[in-house]
Amino acid sequence: MSDHSLTSEQVLDEFRAVGALRTGHFVLSSGLHSPVFLQKNLVFMHAGRCERLCRALAARVREAVGPVDAVVSPAVGGIIPGYETARHLGVPSMYVEREDGAFRLRRGFALEPGARVVMIEDIVTTGLSSRECISALQGYGAQVLAAGCIVDRSGGKADVGVPLIALATLDMPAYAPDALPDDLAAVPVTDPGSRRLKAQGQEQG
Repeated sequence: MSDHSLTSEQVLDEFRAVGALRTGHFVLSSGLHSPVFLQKNLVFMHAGRCERLCRALAARVREAVGPVDAVVSPAVGGIIPGYETARHLGVPSMYVEREDGAFRLRRGFALEPGARVVMIEDIVTTGLSSRECISALQGYGAQVLAAGCIVDRSGGKADVGVPLIALATLDMPAYAPDALPDDLAAVPVTDPGSRRLKAQGQEQG
């Protein structure tokens, strides 16, 4: 089996194995509500599982775009998969942080104009944070070749502004707050993954 041949079910199996595929009523960072939440931190805390997923993602990135100069991720959720994917690509890993509401490179990180960059996220739902990150990198003069993520839970509908390379593409339901189905509206919001825990980096957008 080649490094990039993991199926979506095999990726989900990594989440299932550690109880990270959760059901209930969750509010994602996008503001959408969903009955399914992927608690990626429970996967990333196991070095072997994280290494397996990110090695496969790195192989897909390499196949899709060729050599890259750096991987950049949005803090905080993208830092671990970004670092591990960069390790398998053999390039530096950096991350952007919000400052006055906008993503910026800090902590001495810098990109050369024209640098070939891939942006790596953990979970993509609407792609909003990915688009913001990519826009920031382009503002530094980087050439953002593609975005990558462990799971695209939009079923391929998310638009991040550049090609999106997802290790798993899943169509997980997500609803606007004013368009909840009756069965989901009847379930209280579950704490893990809710907007109440945004400061702890447990949301996905």
